[in-house]
Amino acid sequence: MKKLLCLLALLSLIEVTPTVANNSEIDLLYSKIQLDSTRTGALDQYWAKLARTVKEGDFDGYRALYHDDAVVIFAGGATQISVSISQAMESWKSIFDDTKAGKINVDVDFRLSQRIGNDITAHETGIFAFSSLNSDGEVASRSYVHFEMLFVKGDKGWLSLMEYQKSNATQEEWDALQ
Repeated sequence: MKKLLCLLALLSLIEVTPTVANNSEIDLLYSKIQLDSTRTGALDQYWAKLARTVKEGDFDGYRALYHDDAVVIFAGGATQISVSISQAMESWKSIFDDTKAGKINVDVDFRLSQRIGNDITAHETGIFAFSSLNSDGEVASRSYVHFEMLFVKGDKGWLSLMEYQKSNATQEEWDALQ
């Protein structure tokens, strides 16, 4: 009888051990899902701010979304270069000024195909559509660009550390990311 009780006690421990391991795995998975959801939600807000600042011509707001040491890589055109964010901003400033003054109307939209990260770093891949609008608010021209962004999270929230404009995209590729 004692042997039977010992065997039953041992079997009950064996039965509990996988359950505990599974619960730990489930807790870890749940924690990762919560972290991913928090990160992607915050980065969704980042993309919305980026689009808003472009549309409004808010140069200072746009610049504030990039780390001071950020770089921008342009690889889609004939000239492939990497520049500091300060250099890129110098060339973009007139577009922001003209937009803010109402001389031109522009818009940008983002669609993402991959989102990787943790609580302090992120890498997102997708396509952005940059549009110029006529005086009626209709799209006069639109370009699509494959891009990657590398982010770090600090005291100021999420900041872009690298923007990589890889290559031109097509309308079909854009539509596929809906």
